[in-house]
Amino acid sequence: MQSPSPDALDLKLLHALQVDGRAPFSRIAEILGVSDQTVARRFRKLRTTAGLRIVGMTDESLLGRQSWIVRLRCTPDVAEQLANALARRPDTSHVDLISGGTEVLCAMGARSRQDRDELLFDRLQRTPQIISVSAHCLLHTFYGGPLGWLDKTQALEPAQQAALRLPYSEPVAAPIALEGADEALLAVLRRDGRATFSELQTSTGQSESAVKRRLERLRSTGILYFKVQHDRESLGHGISAMLWLTVAPSALDAAGRKLAEHHEVRFAGATTGQANLVATVATSSTSELYTYLSEKIGGLDGVQVVETALTLRHVKQLTYEPSR
Repeated sequence: MQSPSPDALDLKLLHALQVDGRAPFSRIAEILGVSDQTVARRFRKLRTTAGLRIVGMTDESLLGRQSWIVRLRCTPDVAEQLANALARRPDTSHVDLISGGTEVLCAMGARSRQDRDELLFDRLQRTPQIISVSAHCLLHTFYGGPLGWLDKTQALEPAQQAALRLPYSEPVAAPIALEGADEALLAVLRRDGRATFSELQTSTGQSESAVKRRLERLRSTGILYFKVQHDRESLGHGISAMLWLTVAPSALDAAGRKLAEHHEVRFAGATTGQANLVATVATSSTSELYTYLSEKIGGLDGVQVVETALTLRHVKQLTYEPSR
């Protein structure tokens, strides 16, 4: 039986959580003009019907780390096994099966050059069922990171968003070094972005005041942000695709900025490789995807080649849940 689609209040709640994933239900309720119990009940319902989860993420660029998009072409018999193995790794954030089940797409943020080389040049290259490995370093993000598709819904009024948005300190110089206590805190928030201060204190062995202080520092510097993970189909986006665009260098920045404005785009970034602009898009149908490609992508100046690959299954979206 198909779960009911989120209504207007659900979308407002999702948008509120995108703005501040740790906002108390009482604060969200006040801004939305409903009761605390209503927000809590809607939150629990969305966890069941839309796979809602709040996940703590880190800005890898501020930590001096590189982010990579890896394409693995393989034989069909090993694709799912390979995708699940990559999804279990803590340094991957997205793993998809695409191209008829003969290609695995993986977004990863290796914590060190050694970790990167061990995966790209050792394990993957020695797997006989993998036909080719193509690694693309992310050079610039036009849309993504703290921004998600829910920001484009504009379910909340600007004043409501401002009331939820936390103030940030002045930009800090990268790279920023994390302490061991920070790493422990981030590990817990990666599993549950809304973990209580009591749970964070127990899991990290720090005092509650220390937890609050470190959490505030990580958030105010932009190192830590929160993403809303949800099933795309529940919001009417049954079709997901990866676009690889080859753009004239002189038009790359303008094309990337324009791409970021498209309602269909969930992520857009400049990468190394022949295709120097990459995007993930979501539409309700293949006909809508066709219209998007022919009209919006076709209207971008400087685009020379477009490769489109449909996503068959999302194996990992920020967190890995093998039962889903």
